[in-house]
Amino acid sequence: MIKRGVIAFVAGFVATLVFHQCILALLHTFGFAPRAAWPMQPVPPFGIPAVISLAFWGGVWGVIMMPMIERRRGASFWVAAIVIGAILPTLVAWFIVAPIKHQPIGAGWKPRAMMIGPIVNAAWGFGTALIYRVFIPR
Repeated sequence: MIKRGVIAFVAGFVATLVFHQCILALLHTFGFAPRAAWPMQPVPPFGIPAVISLAFWGGVWGVIMMPMIERRRGASFWVAAIVIGAILPTLVAWFIVAPIKHQPIGAGWKPRAMMIGPIVNAAWGFGTALIYRVFIPR
């Protein structure tokens, strides 16, 4: 069980750096996302780069998501990873993290800004599931 948790964390961490940030880079390149991928500005309280902080939380989400979906088989495993990835982290970012950071909830209810979270988080969910499956095959 601990091994699965560690692998889920690593999968979520790596999926953030690769899948989440690559999709964000594409959205930014095409003018849909205002912020660039792989942000390196320091984040309080420890001053680590923002992308590493984001990847840490991606790892935490991996530990949360993988037990929810790992028993699913076939397409339902992948669909669950994408849907849970798109919805849960996005809702937490909109309604818990945003107010803590003094940002508008729900991405300010601007449709263009609202679409970014579910898209990049769906990619993260898929990537986390893919990496997890490489290390814990069926």
